[in-house]
Amino acid sequence: MTDRFGAQPMTIAGLIAVAAGSCLLSALPPTLGIPGYIGPLVVITAGYALFQTANNTDVMTDVARDQRGVISGMLNLSRNLGLITGASVMGAVFALASGTIDITTAPPDAVAIGMRMTFAVAAGLMTGALGIALASRALALRSSLARGASRQRENG
Repeated sequence: MTDRFGAQPMTIAGLIAVAAGSCLLSALPPTLGIPGYIGPLVVITAGYALFQTANNTDVMTDVARDQRGVISGMLNLSRNLGLITGASVMGAVFALASGTIDITTAPPDAVAIGMRMTFAVAAGLMTGALGIALASRALALRSSLARGASRQRENG
């Protein structure tokens, strides 16, 4: 999809999917059971895969041939640091929201509240990332239009 529709639109589509799946997980009632949990996780996973592919493509597009290894390594490092930090922070959000010290003895309602709050925070973070992506795209478009108008004035 990234090759067909472009990296920037697919980055935004991936972020929308992750935000939507996170919103669903934070809002769906527990009565939906396992399908109510697995469905949004599928949406999140597909959205993340789409985002990651598009993001890698976008970052690597303008990299000089002799710098691709370094930039690829930096992408992997930043993604791993984000994964470790995010897992730790979201674990802390879950622990705080569930209001329990020992998760093994926590009542099911506390675990459900912890999960809902954790995915609500994730949805908020994804919405923020989506806002940044949209603003960045608008800025790039505005800059491109300004350069085009400048060239037309020079040539015409």
